Amino acid sequence: MSDNSTPLTYRDSGVDIDTGNALVERIKPHTKRTIRPEVMGGLGGFGGLMAIPEAYQQPILVSGTDGVGTKLKLAIDLEIYDSIGIDLVAMCVNDIIVTGAEPLFFLDYYATARLDNDIAEDVIKGIADGCVESGCALIGGETAEMPGMYAQGDFDLAGFSVGVVEKSEILDPANVKAGQVLLGLASSGAHSNGYSLIRKVIEVSGANLNDEFHGTTLGKALLAPTTLYVKPVLAALKKHNIHAIAHITGGGLTENLPRVMPQNSKAVIALDSWKRNPVFDWLQQQGNIEEQEMLRTFNCGIGMVLVIDEQEADSVQASFNDFGIGNSIIGSIQTSEQSDPHIEYI
Repeated sequence: MSDNSTPLTYRDSGVDIDTGNALVERIKPHTKRTIRPEVMGGLGGFGGLMAIPEAYQQPILVSGTDGVGTKLKLAIDLEIYDSIGIDLVAMCVNDIIVTGAEPLFFLDYYATARLDNDIAEDVIKGIADGCVESGCALIGGETAEMPGMYAQGDFDLAGFSVGVVEKSEILDPANVKAGQVLLGLASSGAHSNGYSLIRKVIEVSGANLNDEFHGTTLGKALLAPTTLYVKPVLAALKKHNIHAIAHITGGGLTENLPRVMPQNSKAVIALDSWKRNPVFDWLQQQGNIEEQEMLRTFNCGIGMVLVIDEQEADSVQASFNDFGIGNSIIGSIQTSEQSDPHIEYI
């Protein structure tokens, strides 16, 4: 038994309950901005409560979870915290909408060595901003101080979202057929994928992240928040016959588009059919990265792909233009003698 006569407290171990309570009070105005009519109760309970919107006849719940990967390390290094929460929301809700679902609510998990409420509030404000833009409610979360688990100044994030879709309106890849075309939606940059390679390129190139880069700094360009496609996609789904949607995340077009394609099909994609964000040219040049590696690591300028009928292409494109989302027809679905769906770049 220790002969130390001084009573120990949780704070002595590096965990400050009062700081956590103060954070809850600071974030209440941010969560309040996200509330939907179906939300029941407020922050502070053991679980968030939400009713399913009454308009649904056969509601099917759709869930998604994700983080922001090592993009978070870059944000910490640059001390830019106000947009990484948008990334967290986007990586979850963009996955949900490819089924045709409307995101309903979002939960976050924030773990750190020692809670800094200024940083935490910036992050959670970004989460609330992403929820507002996506139309989903931030109904709960968890903040954990874990000294000894994380280095001082480090933290990690995880997000969880649930949406709902009418059973009869679930997007089914079985409806994808030869002759349909591929509409690519522009990305804002690397979104939240490939950042271990991005940080390696920064290291080997000796780049200064504060250098001017196309009207901003290189660091801010690399941290551009992930595009939230929820409202534009839901609007298009109401007006048009969209057969399938692929969220282009880790694995790029090469790995993600085949996930919504049937057997014995291929996507023929013209690489000159869209303009790449300058960030990708910089990464490829500075890292001497081969084209195929670019295409299976980064989104390369296309954050989401919709499979549509060719005759609807103009009207679907106009719908996304109305939301200010850049888009272009990047290819088509064709039959293939190879059983596994794949991409052919031309």
